[in-house]
Amino acid sequence: MSNELVIDVNPNEIVIALLSNRQLVQLTREKSNLQFAVGDIYLGKVKKIMPGLNAAFVDVGYEKDAFLHYLDLGHQFRSLNKFLQQALARKGRNMSISKMRLEQDIDKNGKIADVIKSGQYILVQVAKEPISTKGPRLCSEISIAGRNIVLMPFSDKVSISQKIKSAEEKNRLKQLLQSIKPKNYGIIVRTVAEGKRVAELDQELRSLVEKWEDSFLHIREMNPPKLVLGEMDRTTAILRDILNSSFENIYVNDASAAKDIKNYIAGIAPDKAKIVKHVSGELPIFDQLGIDKQIKSSFGKTVSFKNGAYLIIEHTEAFHVIDVNSGNRSKAGNDQETNALEVNLAAADEIARQLRLRDMGGIIVVDFIDMHSAENRQKLFDRMKEIMSTDRTKHNILPLSKFGLMQITRQRVRPEMNVEIQETCPTCMGSGKIEPSVLLTDQIEDKLKLVVAQQKDKKITLKVHPFVAAYINKGLWKTLRRQWQSQLNIKLSIIAIPSYDLLGYKFFDQNNCEIDL
Repeated sequence: MSNELVIDVNPNEIVIALLSNRQLVQLTREKSNLQFAVGDIYLGKVKKIMPGLNAAFVDVGYEKDAFLHYLDLGHQFRSLNKFLQQALARKGRNMSISKMRLEQDIDKNGKIADVIKSGQYILVQVAKEPISTKGPRLCSEISIAGRNIVLMPFSDKVSISQKIKSAEEKNRLKQLLQSIKPKNYGIIVRTVAEGKRVAELDQELRSLVEKWEDSFLHIREMNPPKLVLGEMDRTTAILRDILNSSFENIYVNDASAAKDIKNYIAGIAPDKAKIVKHVSGELPIFDQLGIDKQIKSSFGKTVSFKNGAYLIIEHTEAFHVIDVNSGNRSKAGNDQETNALEVNLAAADEIARQLRLRDMGGIIVVDFIDMHSAENRQKLFDRMKEIMSTDRTKHNILPLSKFGLMQITRQRVRPEMNVEIQETCPTCMGSGKIEPSVLLTDQIEDKLKLVVAQQKDKKITLKVHPFVAAYINKGLWKTLRRQWQSQLNIKLSIIAIPSYDLLGYKFFDQNNCEIDL
């Protein structure tokens, strides 16, 4: 399996596409001013205690108060709160956690009103981003993720990833981390740490401890609600979590971002720094690498996947429903049961990809094609478990019911990725009627004259649909482009953009900034 990452850097957002064997499996959009991301640590203020829910609402700066349940406080909440109060009252550098005497654990069956009070300042971490009408979901069991380990302040346990199968390697890592970790810090060892040497793990551990302690240097001057420690940007977080030997290329359309990513990778995997490649050119990077076409074909209500078979994906407030259809698919010589099994197995692969691609969460109900054989139903269940094993999001899969339905639960911590592929026609604005197409070039020429009158520079770029571009460049010498250049005394570049609508066009200056008319 080969993986590739394509990163489209725009002024307002960064779009990240993860490809596995050239097929799009994950799409992430990150706003440049992204706030309240999973992992962000905030100094918040308790606004309201809800005894009936055994929870509190906390102001962390979002338009709606965030939700904090008693069970999400963490066993060592009293120690965290004591450390926070000392940091808020102390001048200069704060006392190290290693020198603290930890407080007694809170009662797991206790009441939130016995632990925190309204108006109190509290340190919280975003566990779930704002979704729909709900504010962020919070916890106070702080964790700081690195590539090989996760640091847990105010804990003393060392836990090893269950995906590391070797008992000998688990014991080695546990003994190693217990010998080097500071007092009052817990550690979760990630799967990627398997086989790592003590020097590399020790360096990362020291870096995470320093990152945690440095975040409290100026907390006394903060006016809550305030971000104390932000999670790294989504691009770097993805690289931190999934970068491995299977990655062959990372394409970036921004030179500065490419340099930053290369420097980051050089620090965690020096042999992989060369896979980062800066892609330039007139066409958008997603058009150059065929990503835009995959996005348009992978989202929407109907998704085709193999030999005419397709999925119908419906979203409701409570759960998602996926219906598997064989379409016009048929194989001579195969009975209905065999055909149903083949379609269902192929559908399982596509459904697993869709869950990751759209980041669908909650309850998902899949209506597979009916199969009478218990053996075939078990094959389908095993196939779904196997293909979903690469999904890092927590999930649970139940066997097919007697009605042929499969239930899947998948954790949701971010809003679902939704790309609307059916748009109102920008030419007719939904009316069903457009201006005569024969007048298009006259309209472009009129607008071009207006652009030249407004712009001081004489280098103009016109981006249009490939069909229109071919028409404007038609001929050897007397092309429309040459006529316009000669008439207006400018240098005109024509760029064909496949994603433009047929009669759409835009003008750009020499800095590739769109010219508003």
